[in-house]
Amino acid sequence: MESVNRLGPELILLAVAGLVLIVDAFSSLMGRGLRPLWERGGAAGLALMGAVGALAWAAALIVTGNRGSAFSDVYRLDDFSLFFAVLFAGVAAAVVLASVEYLWGRPHQAEYYVLVLTTAAGLSLLAGAVDLILIFVALELTALSQYVLVGFLRDQRSSEAGLKYLLIGAVSAALTLYGMAFLFGLSGSTNLVDIARAVSSAGDDARAGYVLAAVLLAAGLGFKMAVVPFQMWVPDVYQGAPTPVAAFLSVGSKAAGFAVAIRLFVEGLGDRFIAQDWGVLFGVLAALSMTIGNLMALPQMDIKRLLGYSSIAQAGYFLIGLAAVSAGEPQPLLGTGAVIFFLAAYAFTNLAAFAAVIAISQRIGSDFIGDYAGMARRSLPLALALTLALVSLTGIPPTAGFVAKLYIFNAAVQADLVWLAVLGVVNSVVSAYYYLRVVLTMFVDEPRRPEPLRPAPAIGLTVLLAVAGLLVVGVFPFPLIDAAEAAARVLG
Repeated sequence: MESVNRLGPELILLAVAGLVLIVDAFSSLMGRGLRPLWERGGAAGLALMGAVGALAWAAALIVTGNRGSAFSDVYRLDDFSLFFAVLFAGVAAAVVLASVEYLWGRPHQAEYYVLVLTTAAGLSLLAGAVDLILIFVALELTALSQYVLVGFLRDQRSSEAGLKYLLIGAVSAALTLYGMAFLFGLSGSTNLVDIARAVSSAGDDARAGYVLAAVLLAAGLGFKMAVVPFQMWVPDVYQGAPTPVAAFLSVGSKAAGFAVAIRLFVEGLGDRFIAQDWGVLFGVLAALSMTIGNLMALPQMDIKRLLGYSSIAQAGYFLIGLAAVSAGEPQPLLGTGAVIFFLAAYAFTNLAAFAAVIAISQRIGSDFIGDYAGMARRSLPLALALTLALVSLTGIPPTAGFVAKLYIFNAAVQADLVWLAVLGVVNSVVSAYYYLRVVLTMFVDEPRRPEPLRPAPAIGLTVLLAVAGLLVVGVFPFPLIDAAEAAARVLG
């Protein structure tokens, strides 16, 4: 039962997902007045209760100090996994709230919320998995759910996006599995602790094998993290997927990709014998992702494609922290703590951006940036919310994005990766051009329609909470920094 307790947040998400399916299956037996109520908010309310329940269980585990392994040490409950359990449950709750109005009048709403909860459970499992088999199972649990979510609208663009995501995801899964096979063959174990022990005692004759395993794993996980050159799916999938799903991919999938990468590379392959090799790899990928992501975002006229390329650039900033981990910085795991903090700050920021986009685009019927003209005169709160999110993505105070970039650039400097920090600053300046172009469109251009725009209550609440989070973290970041450092410390 102790193992079940430690997997409580994930089990709640899966149990409520099953409950939503059961209630929906029997909803035809409901009265004529109850079925519309279920479709207009009942399914969303039950899914939201599941996300909140998972959040509450994770909080209880934190308060009681419950830590340890579960199910023969394939899963580990520690500050690292708890940090991400809270993050993913919160993201799932935000996505459910953001989807309520978006799904009104569409079929298969219950299935949509089931897939959101299932994805969140898989993402949370990834953060605590310390065995290659469980890591792969959790990766596939999230991937299969996300493939269906991307193609949920069933129109031409959504179906094309779902197919692209599926095909590229299959290739990434194969690469990840090949890397895991090499690790198992070299170490004789699928457990990360045993792999770390084998790496620390390996001779030079095994070095090439471990380097190849690291390259294959980086390539496979690069798809989840949306880093160059594994980013080709991002703009089309973000544009074609339902906007709440695009938000889920940009925050949840990316955070899980980096969480499992931290587990694999810091805990399993963190020995100096091999760390310098994958550190160079991540440094190069960081430079490419920041530069190409920002340059490709410059000419974009669709707000979702712009945010897609922006997420590629943001992934480059995350990789700076991973590169710093391997470079032997004077403060242990400073780079890891910076990545974890950045992921949480980015979650608030991107959720605010996508929630504002959902609220605006749902009313104007367009994702074209030009149609956002004069939005400040039609809905000043939404225009301000999107502005704050874009300012945070740029890295301007007093937002969470500023503190996150300052933290991660400091980690790079401390690790003698000054060139990478300088390149990150330069790319942040470049990104200001396309972010602030959207802001100018909303505040300076004349509105194309005069009537005011009011968001639905659920999406308005999502925007409010996300914006409040990015401002609170920007002004008072120390509690989140302490939590990120505690999560990083268990990997040392």
